[in-house]
Amino acid sequence: MTGVSTFRLMRVQGWEGKYNEILREFGFSKKNDLRAAKFLNSLLDSKVSLEKLEHKIRNKTVFVIGAGPSLSSCLVYIKKYRNVTTIVADGAAKALIENHISPDIVVTDLDGSLEYLKKASKLNAVMIVHSHGDNIGTLPIALLFRNCIGTTEGRPFGKIRNFGGFTDGDRCVFLARYFGAKKIIMFGMDFGKKVGPYSKEGTYDKKTKIAKLKKARSLLEWLAAKGECEFYTTSEFIKGFQKKQFADIEELVKN
Repeated sequence: MTGVSTFRLMRVQGWEGKYNEILREFGFSKKNDLRAAKFLNSLLDSKVSLEKLEHKIRNKTVFVIGAGPSLSSCLVYIKKYRNVTTIVADGAAKALIENHISPDIVVTDLDGSLEYLKKASKLNAVMIVHSHGDNIGTLPIALLFRNCIGTTEGRPFGKIRNFGGFTDGDRCVFLARYFGAKKIIMFGMDFGKKVGPYSKEGTYDKKTKIAKLKKARSLLEWLAAKGECEFYTTSEFIKGFQKKQFADIEELVKN
């Protein structure tokens, strides 16, 4: 295997401490997270290789696309770069597909549009399905996806991986770094007090959502401090990420 195990440990160094922080701050249950991960493990096909992700990401410029309020203004620029790997956070898959852009990788905990998650899978996207204590009831949706890899925030085992990250958006960035991206450029990743129209399906607790975005931002700042690749954002400034205008993207992709 050229692979993954030779250049990256199964977990981001220091992640366990961050996971314990998340459990403490949000009152989540490690026991319930493990129960969900075990259930997802029982559902998944073992045929999907991590080397497929490595091939799409390692040493490449990668677009990470979130479902924040700025996403709509980004789409016309994302559309210009058909050969750049796109790692897409859940609800952002709908925005891309509606604009005739096929996502390469979709990171989801299954609270986005099921219709568009299924469409992404049919377009041959690798689906990274995250298990946690609150989504065990929706995990069987993973059976509908062609190429599906399961993740957890806890200890990896069996077919369940841990690439790091908390929300769909920051998990995209953790995934890109884990598999050795050369450059990570974020679009639609705002981490503010507004929730984008593509971010959630149905009703949700806005206060909790904003708190999760704040935590995701702090995790990305922590990740960027570790280095190993170049971090950029076209959205609002975030520590450790170079702020770029859309006009700068062509040069970044070229070099």
